[in-house]
Amino acid sequence: MMKKFSFLLFLLGLFFAGCDSKPNLEPKKVHWDRDMCERCKMVLSDRKHSAQVVNAQTGRKYTFDDIGCVILWFKEDKITWNDQAIIWVNDAQSGEWINAKEAFYNSENITPMAYGFGAYKSREQIKEGAEVIDFAEVSRRVIKIGK
Repeated sequence: MMKKFSFLLFLLGLFFAGCDSKPNLEPKKVHWDRDMCERCKMVLSDRKHSAQVVNAQTGRKYTFDDIGCVILWFKEDKITWNDQAIIWVNDAQSGEWINAKEAFYNSENITPMAYGFGAYKSREQIKEGAEVIDFAEVSRRVIKIGK
């Protein structure tokens, strides 16, 4: 009888532990040349200018071939949770995933959808004399272009 009770308590513990789990907000592993952009449906192949969006409430992940597609997707699809979204972009030098809202950008890059914005983990990575802008300015410029 005690074994059954202990087993039941164990199962209840697992159930409640599962209910309290938080979504994974890290970028997902991209299947290059197979995963498609959520907005334009092009295949992700540029390992230095791709992006991902994570819904912080659900953990659902969306992939994009260019930061410009992310910004226009938020606007065109009327994404209501965009302020809480976790946005990951590739560092234009190393290819590592970095936080898009904390990244430094310049507009002198050849990118998949020709928006031209490259993200960098640090300001020092951008060549001297080049304009350095933040995520808010990238967003304003992409919306103005509005491809």
